[in-house]
Amino acid sequence: MSRKIRDVMSPGAAALEPMTTVARAARVMRERDVGDVLVAYDCDLFGVLTDRDIVIRALAAGLDPEHTTVGSVCTPPPVATLSPDDTTDRAIELMGRYAVRRLPVVERGGCPVGVVSIGDLATTEDPYAALADISRAAPNH
Repeated sequence: MSRKIRDVMSPGAAALEPMTTVARAARVMRERDVGDVLVAYDCDLFGVLTDRDIVIRALAAGLDPEHTTVGSVCTPPPVATLSPDDTTDRAIELMGRYAVRRLPVVERGGCPVGVVSIGDLATTEDPYAALADISRAAPNH
């Protein structure tokens, strides 16, 4: 059964300005226990920074995380976003079409208000699926 994105998304997603350092972004991810942050300036979504972006585009490339900005290594503006009133069916369709695991959720005017992940969808769409079990499990610290 399809639900509204507002009911399954992670609200209040961390958002950092493009000039924030990669090191600061990594600390925010650790503090919030998340694998991504939105990169935004006011209501302009600049991109999404994932833990994988940090590893592949910054660390593996030999960039200094204390001096590299998130704006220079984030995934550019997403090919797709959702509104809080979109459905989980729409999110699943977009994730499949664009081969992404997370989609920013934006209000009218483009202000980011949250993120919906494949894990969020797994735990609400099919709570008995293996992916749902993994998504609910406590993180490895």
